[in-house]
Amino acid sequence: MRAVVVDNYDRIENITIRNVAKPELAAGLVRVRIQAAAVGFVDGLKVQGLYQTKDPLPFTPGSEFAGVVDEAASDVTDFAPGTPVIGMVRNGGLAQYVCAPVADLFVRPNGMEPEAGASFFANYLTALYALSARAKLRSGETLLVLGAAGGVGIAAVQVGKLLGARVIAAASTEEKRQFAIKFGADASLDYTREGWRDELGELTGGHGADVIYDPVGGELSLQAFRSIAWNGRHLVIGFASGTIPALKFNLPLLKGGALLGVDLAQIGRREPEVRDQVIAQLFTWLSEKTLVPVVGRVFAFERFHEAFAAMTTRSALGKMVVRID
Repeated sequence: MRAVVVDNYDRIENITIRNVAKPELAAGLVRVRIQAAAVGFVDGLKVQGLYQTKDPLPFTPGSEFAGVVDEAASDVTDFAPGTPVIGMVRNGGLAQYVCAPVADLFVRPNGMEPEAGASFFANYLTALYALSARAKLRSGETLLVLGAAGGVGIAAVQVGKLLGARVIAAASTEEKRQFAIKFGADASLDYTREGWRDELGELTGGHGADVIYDPVGGELSLQAFRSIAWNGRHLVIGFASGTIPALKFNLPLLKGGALLGVDLAQIGRREPEVRDQVIAQLFTWLSEKTLVPVVGRVFAFERFHEAFAAMTTRSALGKMVVRID
């Protein structure tokens, strides 16, 4: 089969597609013929060896995928060949085939295209887990989403609305702000403008944001926390800016605010029941068509480098997807 292979941690332009052996089945595994795979911020860090954990070399990047079942191990009865599925694995998604544990594989809802399926898991599972299980977002509260037009951010906009929040989308360009409005945000602001916190104060009647969804980090995080409402909750999702901020402890004290970490990689092991509840709710919304995953740009397999490049630019809207077949 053909697969993107990382032999050495390197710049993405130096990584190539190679012919490698098709992954072999083992007990509890299902082999999937991949139709589409997502490219996210974490994938970009992993190929360069910059992520907080390193995948053993060589490896194939890509964790989210959609496809059809090729073959299942003899002890697997739930996934027959030809079944459309979506899943999320540690790595291996940017290839023609991947083997996935049964627990990480789900039947793809009727009508969901592969590109949407590949865009679904990490962003929407993170958003609902963060907003419901961590922040306990309540209907009527104000949610501020930083970096609202990226894949992670736009998922939080949609999920926040489904939970009944008033959503304010913070993004750096007019195109991005209109993109967030299109998918449900009630208002938007330009966080690159001086005085954007004053605008947030006006939008919230001086109350501030009850919940801040923050995949950006850097100086923006510090500024946003200064505008948090009393008893507000600041969700630490990631650091797309490349800088990890340092918050002085007197600010949570003065604001009565809480800083809450969100690590999707750990919830399956540490909170399996919560993870199952979150996934069940997401699939209910998908079946009801009240949630439709946002797909960004779609690239051919041979142009996977461009998907990584687009993901890192300030103009990216939604999640980047690579079409495998």
